[in-house]
Order: sequence, then C-alpha cells, then structure tokens
Amino acid sequence: MGSAAVGDDVYGEDPTVNELQRRAAQLFGMEAALFVPTGTMGNLISVMCHCWERGTELIVGDRAHIHIFEQGGGAQIAGVHSRVVKNLPDGTFDLNELESNIRHDYPDPHVTRTSLICLENTHNVKGGRVLPLPFLQEVRELADTYKLPIHMDGARLMNAAVALRVPASDILRHCDSVSLCLSKGLGSPVGSIIGGRKDFIERAVRLRKVLGGGMRQAGVLAAAGLISISDMVDRLEEDHRNARTFAQGIKMYATPFCEVDVDTVETNILLFTINSPRATAEEFCRRMGEVSEEEVAETGRGVRVLLFPIYGHILRAVWHLDVSEEDTRLALGKLQFVVNKLEQRST
Repeated sequence: MGSAAVGDDVYGEDPTVNELQRRAAQLFGMEAALFVPTGTMGNLISVMCHCWERGTELIVGDRAHIHIFEQGGGAQIAGVHSRVVKNLPDGTFDLNELESNIRHDYPDPHVTRTSLICLENTHNVKGGRVLPLPFLQEVRELADTYKLPIHMDGARLMNAAVALRVPASDILRHCDSVSLCLSKGLGSPVGSIIGGRKDFIERAVRLRKVLGGGMRQAGVLAAAGLISISDMVDRLEEDHRNARTFAQGIKMYATPFCEVDVDTVETNILLFTINSPRATAEEFCRRMGEVSEEEVAETGRGVRVLLFPIYGHILRAVWHLDVSEEDTRLALGKLQFVVNKLEQRST
C-alpha cells in the first residue's frame, strides 16, 4: 500500500484504482467496475442507478442487509420504496410470492412502479447461506419477463463462489449489478467494488461523488484490494472449514445447552442457539468475550471469543483472515469452559 502508484481518482487518473477496477470487471464478467469506500455505499449507488426515478420500488428479502442494516438509505436518500418478500431459511424466497409483489397496475396513479429486484449472496442473517444457481436462473427468467434488473448484494460473493466451486462470473451472469466487499474475508482494510454495464458505472461515478465517495489518491487503498481479489480468494475455504469445525464442536461439546444445524454451515458464518434458561444470548456473549482469573487458573490460559447476539436466542460467529485453525480450537475450549460453568449454576 505504501508503494502504490497513485493519481487523482476523481479524475480517473489513479493507475492502481484503474487496475483494480479493470481486474474486478474481469472477475465479475461485467463491462466495468467502480471502487467505492463501503458496501453500504455500493448498494445505495446501485439502487439509485437502477431506480433513477424517485418514488419507484424495489423488491428485497425481509432479512436482507440492504433492508435491515443500511439505515433505509434507498428511501432516506434516493426516495425508493422497499417491498419485502419472506426470506426462506436458505436465503432464497418463494418465486410465486416474488411475482405477486411485482406491480402490475402501474401507471395507475395510486401505486409505485417496480424497478428492481435485490438478492443477497451469501446471505448474512441466514447464516452465510449460498443462493443456489438454479434459484438465480429462475429469478433471472422472472425478471426478464417483467423487464426488471437484478442487483446482488455480494458482500461475500467470493465465499459463495468458493463454496459452489464456480467462478464469480457464473453467479453474476444472472445479475445486472453487484457490490463486493474487499474487506471481511478478503482481508482489505477498507473498500468495495460495484460492477455492471459501462453506462451503469458511468452513472455510478456521478452518484459516488455526490454521496461523498470520491477519493483522490485512493491507490493506497486499491493496492490492498488487488491483493484481495488475486491472492485471498482461495484461502476462504479455510474459513469455511474452521466454521464447520466449530459447528461440529458445538454439537459434540455443548448440546443441549447450545443447538446448531451443522448441515446449514456452508461458508464462514455460523448461527447457533442458546437453549438453556441459565443464560441469555447477551450474557453468553459477555462470558465468551471476557477472561476471568478462574479461567486462567483452570485452563492455564485466557481466551476471548467475540460473538454477536444477532436476534432472540441466536448468536452469530464469523471466520475471516485473522482467525486460524488454532484460534478455532481455542474458541472451542472456551465454549466448553463457559457452558460447563453455566450448567453448574442453578436456575
């Protein structure tokens, strides 16, 4: 990063950013790509590019990151209404429900116009589930029937590609645009890439500027992105393997206090449930994340494991570049310690 060739990216003069965008477009199998500061901005820009007219509507899963965790930016900033369909446990949704939510009575002045379908792959809240290629093909066929574009929130697109053992372009052939995070499992400190047709990206450049995403000597960041898409993709399988190892450990050492469906652990995200009245999800996370004198005395070490209480009694654990096989083994040891102590506590 420190030795990256730089220029003014607002004028398209940063050679490292340009190279990242060129190689990302090749990776996506799309005409062009654009480097942006965050995935949230990438999704918002994409929504605004597709829904250029205020007052239009997109269709999105009810548990999608775009819908839940991005502050309703489509409505707040772009004037785009979201209509939701129910996400199924594997991150897909029922195609009949999808079709029934497409507005058929526009231009009736009482209704909005459906302008976009949004997908998420892998699906965060559903535990890193990978959208099956046949499902993507069916959504594409439905979208084509109604002349609608498809945007993919592909924050963890490369996890999906590795899990399916296909190039990213095989997934994106069913989509019109994508936003890929270069951070997370791919290891960059910051940045995302959006991809699409050339005219789509030309419009995206203007939107990036007005949203405050125009960066000058951004090559120092893009240099890390180049490593992410070239050297960090294949190693994602290590994260997937470590997540499955942890899931199997929960099954072996923490049942019935904790419950996990090992068969649903497809990538680097693991969801598991606290079934015992002896601890709330929040307390379990706190105990996993703190080191006590008792732990050090009994185990000979102190281990902090960061988990997130995503909703209800369900916790989320995520693997990435900085969590090794040995770290996973230590995390399982900590899990056993915490569960044992909580089971000793009377209700």
